Amino acid sequence: MTVTTLERIGSQGAQPRQTRLGGLLAVASVRWAALALVLFLAGLVAQVAHAPSPLWWTLYLACYAAGGWAPAWDGLQALRAKTLDVDLLMVVAAVGAASIGQIFDGALLIIIFATSGALEDVATKRTQDSVNGLLDLAPEQAVVVSPDGTEHAVPAQHVRVGDLVLIRPGERVSADGVVVDGTSDVDQSTITGESVPAVKRVDDAVFAGTLNGSGALRVKVTHDPSETVVARIVALVAEASATKAKTQLFIEKVEQRYSTGVVAATLALFAIPLLAGADLQPTLLRAMTFMIVASPCAVVLATMPPLLSAIANAGRHGVLIKSAVAMEHLADTTIVALDKTGTLTEGTPQLSNVVALNPDRIGSDELLALAAAAETGSEHPLGRAIVAAARGQGLTIAAAQNFQALPGRGVRARVGTRQVEVTSPSTTPEHQLPAVIRAEQQGGTAVVVFVDGDPAGALELHDRVRDEAVAAVSAITSMTTGGPVLITGDNRSAAARLAETVGIGEVQAELLPEDKVSTVTKLESEGHRVLVVGDGVNDAPAMAAAHTSFAMGRSGSDLTLDTADAVTVRDDLAAIPTVIALARRARRVVIANLIIAASIICVLVAWDLVGHLPLPLGVAGHEGSTILVALNGLRLLTNRAWRRAATPGRQSVA
Repeated sequence: MTVTTLERIGSQGAQPRQTRLGGLLAVASVRWAALALVLFLAGLVAQVAHAPSPLWWTLYLACYAAGGWAPAWDGLQALRAKTLDVDLLMVVAAVGAASIGQIFDGALLIIIFATSGALEDVATKRTQDSVNGLLDLAPEQAVVVSPDGTEHAVPAQHVRVGDLVLIRPGERVSADGVVVDGTSDVDQSTITGESVPAVKRVDDAVFAGTLNGSGALRVKVTHDPSETVVARIVALVAEASATKAKTQLFIEKVEQRYSTGVVAATLALFAIPLLAGADLQPTLLRAMTFMIVASPCAVVLATMPPLLSAIANAGRHGVLIKSAVAMEHLADTTIVALDKTGTLTEGTPQLSNVVALNPDRIGSDELLALAAAAETGSEHPLGRAIVAAARGQGLTIAAAQNFQALPGRGVRARVGTRQVEVTSPSTTPEHQLPAVIRAEQQGGTAVVVFVDGDPAGALELHDRVRDEAVAAVSAITSMTTGGPVLITGDNRSAAARLAETVGIGEVQAELLPEDKVSTVTKLESEGHRVLVVGDGVNDAPAMAAAHTSFAMGRSGSDLTLDTADAVTVRDDLAAIPTVIALARRARRVVIANLIIAASIICVLVAWDLVGHLPLPLGVAGHEGSTILVALNGLRLLTNRAWRRAATPGRQSVA
């Protein structure tokens, strides 16, 4: 049996909750399995009541058709593609049993087989629904405020970027956006997992599907309905569910040869004793039993349910894992390389001082306005802070032309008739300016502003360390063989001060993007499996070079989000060790599943070869092991699994 591909069934807007029975019957395989069971029970009653044999034979054959047509069709389609599907082996075994008069045993095989497949599909649907259910939280309608102040309700999917929407007290937020008026407490637990409502004020971001508290908010829409955080979570989890882990690909590759071997062994078990004079019926029955118990259904299902459950669980808690391969790689992590600005810090630095070198030529206000104009097109947190400071002081920011981002260095643009460059001090001879030295000594950051090629001044900025940084670094240290490494383009003094604050022992500072790549490559060459965590454009090359990578989703650049293997939507550093622990637990479950599946196959095959294994018992053992490994994997879908992974005592070196 194979894992059913997750279908996207979520839709925008709140939908009525299905009853448990209605939800089950929505799965096609459940309906066919139920029909097959009814026909089987009817046939059994007729047989026990000594009804005419054509009656119960007909009922049993109808059971064959209801429960076996789908796997038979899929198996034949696979056979046309020159692939041997183990589902087809089950159907062939059932038909073989019927051909020697064991119609009851064959029908029982079909029932158990169909029920097992239905349970797998229900389990897969549960995994899918656990994430798609987030979409049900988004309201069907939004209240849009027109420029003249009038309010009118529109379908939420018709809201566009730039619209102003009103969120009344007690209502769910209808779109992703930024608060432009009002203050309220917003329950974001559906996205962030935080049980305490977050205070939202002007300029704070809010997300569709979250629950507004006692205050009214006016929100400027920043994302289309199809691109909200909730929609992205669902889409990325669906994409990840469509991928296959390396372990799964290896198993499927081996499965083809193994299944061919099972068919060959079955033919030998049938033909050789028959040629030696054995009776037809017991010989064929033993061969059919062997083909059933030797089929690798449970082995095929051992890998993907745990990984997909872990991916879905992480998605519900605001962490997007982009593929099953990424989940496997996260489990391999032996060392974590962390960026500074926007990763260990909040990424919202504040301008603390403006120093003009020649105030008579270019004063502080003009210097800040020129720097802000050049930084307008920048995605870097320092650039955004400079622009915000200029606007906050009411300065006029001129339009810039010929904007050019210099990764790891700064930006360059033409502002009016002047060429303005805002750069890192480490890349210029002006890194010894008093303002630069003072900022670095205080653990801050400075940038140097050049106007027409000459240094015009420096801007001092300070950032705030994330509240969870110390705990996250401590957890990462305890669960990796090498302590975390700080890799940053910032100055050595500021980097060292931050590293001491959060508990990082190794610091690599003043790195250009190519230097970060070299650092990661060196760690990989030493045998480490490196996880890079970052948020800026200059982190993307290092992320691509690493074994796996994590992006800070709220402040991360588009390039970084595209490059990363995983994204934390709420910029929660604590989620990183939790996901590593969850990935390692998923790997342990995969190993346990493989051991369980292989052991049961060996026991049943040995029993059939050296003893007499009844067909119904062989079927029950084979299908039971398949269901067991599937349900074992689904344990990682629960909130308890996430809490367990987040417990410091559970986070240890793999």
